[in-house]
Amino acid sequence: MGQWKLSPSDLTFLWDECKRCFYLKVRHDFRRPSAPFPAIFGLIDQKMKDIYLGHSTRRISPDLPEGKAIMSGRWVTSAPIIHSVSGNSAFILGIFDTVVQFDDGSFGVVDFKTTTVKSDHVNFYSRQLHAYAYALKHPMPGKLHLHPVTRLGLLCFDPREMSEQPDGGLNLMGPATWLECPLDEVSFVAFIDEVLTLLTLPEAPEAGTDCAYCSYRDASRNTGF
Repeated sequence: MGQWKLSPSDLTFLWDECKRCFYLKVRHDFRRPSAPFPAIFGLIDQKMKDIYLGHSTRRISPDLPEGKAIMSGRWVTSAPIIHSVSGNSAFILGIFDTVVQFDDGSFGVVDFKTTTVKSDHVNFYSRQLHAYAYALKHPMPGKLHLHPVTRLGLLCFDPREMSEQPDGGLNLMGPATWLECPLDEVSFVAFIDEVLTLLTLPEAPEAGTDCAYCSYRDASRNTGF
């Protein structure tokens, strides 16, 4: 029986972009080449965590129940999720941005994004948020356990303006918009079963039609380079 590790971000980006690349990474640890990632986005993400950590959830959004941001940047590991047919399994391993605790004792998972808000953001990032929530509710023994998780959402920072400080420094400014993600663990578990169905295949599926990585690998093989 196989047991595979699933990254929350791969369930969003890689799964949608190319099932073949997803399969090769998860089953064979054959990864795409690392692409340069501007350090500024990681810096903005960390500063957003720092701004809200230890403060009221109402600073994130007035639509949230009263509570406090209690931790950020922590690892989560889920218990194995068993495939309904093959008996193969997978577990979730990842690092969430921030967890908040509401005054009623329940928890919420917040993910920070530096982006212009789009109508499909909630659906697109839903799997990633649900992966963190699932792992917190159903952890591997000895791993971080928080229950119940009752709220999921994105805080999107959209930099639009820059102003000069008196000392010559610069301020980057823009709106921060809260996007609530409806909780649906049943659909998420059904999605993971679909993922396990793919991973159970004896060979990798066809490449995504727009996958530049697979196109490059095919061109290399076809030209002999």
